[in-house]
Amino acid sequence: MAKVELKQPVIDEISELIDGAATVVLADYRGLTVAEDTDLRRQLREAGVTYKVYKNSMMNFAFKDTEFADLSQHLAGPTAIAVCKEDATAAARILAKFAKNAEALEIKGGVVEGVYYDAAGIGTIASIPARDELLATLLGSLKSPMADFARVIKQIAEKDGEEVAEEAKTEEAPAEEATEEKADDAKEEATEEKAEEAPAEEEKAEETAEEPAEEEKAEEATEEEAPAEEAEETAEETEETPAEEEAEEEAPAEDAE
Repeated sequence: MAKVELKQPVIDEISELIDGAATVVLADYRGLTVAEDTDLRRQLREAGVTYKVYKNSMMNFAFKDTEFADLSQHLAGPTAIAVCKEDATAAARILAKFAKNAEALEIKGGVVEGVYYDAAGIGTIASIPARDELLATLLGSLKSPMADFARVIKQIAEKDGEEVAEEAKTEEAPAEEATEEKADDAKEEATEEKAEEAPAEEEKAEETAEEPAEEEKAEEATEEEAPAEEAEETAEETEETPAEEEAEEEAPAEDAE
């Protein structure tokens, strides 16, 4: 089997790996310990970055006629490739941060969003916060003016509400005064009516009290008249009795004759 046929699967694998990638960064990993290499791979994997080591010749074939062709100039010595298809700064950020503590790791260059950057350029890209952090910062910057605007609107609404309430109170005050005046007038009228009704009630009470007195007087007069009448009747009867006796006496005399 020809060497080309043996190399083609690896070239296809690299081509598939970089296809549609947001970032491709090359680094020299010579001098890293096994523990450091393991830790670096773990951090890259957690950030969604694929980290591989291929022969320079294989990567050179894969980069040919692509937007990553400028990386071929860095294919000398041991070279590792870090690829990320979503976060454009993740690979550069993690490699640059790790290189601060592991001096053996050296960034060669990379392509970010179709643009080639040398080691210094990748270092600048690495200083850009992660996508989530940028979104959070953006939302925070948008939220602050919106919050200020909402607070101002609320203050205006509260101020308008207080003015409306004061106007309502001002309008209600005359109405309350008028109601109180009406209530006072009604009380005065009721008091006057009671005052007018009081003498009438007293007169009625006096008349009511006088009626029993007159009845008593009438009864007393009746009682006084009754003995007088009886006395007259007795007198008349007394007068009639002698007359009757005289008549009776005369009657025998006539019979004797």
